[in-house]
Amino acid sequence: MSVLPQSINNLIEELSHLPGIGPKSAARLTFYLLTKKTSDVERLGQSIINLQADLLTCSRCFNYSNSDPCPICSDQRRRQNIIAVVEEPLDIMALEKTGFDGVYHVLGGVISPVNGIGPDELRIQQLVKRVKNEPGVIDEIILATDPSLEGEATAMYIRQQLTPYAIKTTRLARGLPVGGDLEYADEATLTRALEGRKDY
Repeated sequence: MSVLPQSINNLIEELSHLPGIGPKSAARLTFYLLTKKTSDVERLGQSIINLQADLLTCSRCFNYSNSDPCPICSDQRRRQNIIAVVEEPLDIMALEKTGFDGVYHVLGGVISPVNGIGPDELRIQQLVKRVKNEPGVIDEIILATDPSLEGEATAMYIRQQLTPYAIKTTRLARGLPVGGDLEYADEATLTRALEGRKDY
């Protein structure tokens, strides 16, 4: 029998379902919220309730937005001829911090047979259709999937699908992180860093 009130147990249970949040972190967050003013907790609750209200998926890039097309796709100052293909909308946030000024295509995941995800469960054909329907407009597809086995397999599959269209297809470079020590780098990372070396 729990010594905690049911409302606290309920919130701990719900928070522990979030990715990266275990039962201990969920309990810490719950007890942190108990120290906050009611108005702060209500604002958080209202933000969660309103999260999906008026939210759309852009019909062009499949990013979340309040308009269709999204602000990125409709911004004519961006290079519409360069598309970065990413796994999830969160990846767009990371690339935006770098100053990337092209547009995006969100796959919705990666090919993962272990998890029952094949090419048909992703938005790969929508990307191919986009390239096919805009001949001469798109100059480069940047495959910006994660450097995992699944990300590599997905990138390879997409490249094969785009072969008939003679579009320049590139892959994000991989190698040593800034501030990392060479002696601690694994063999695969070092190999990629050597292969991706350039003039200095």
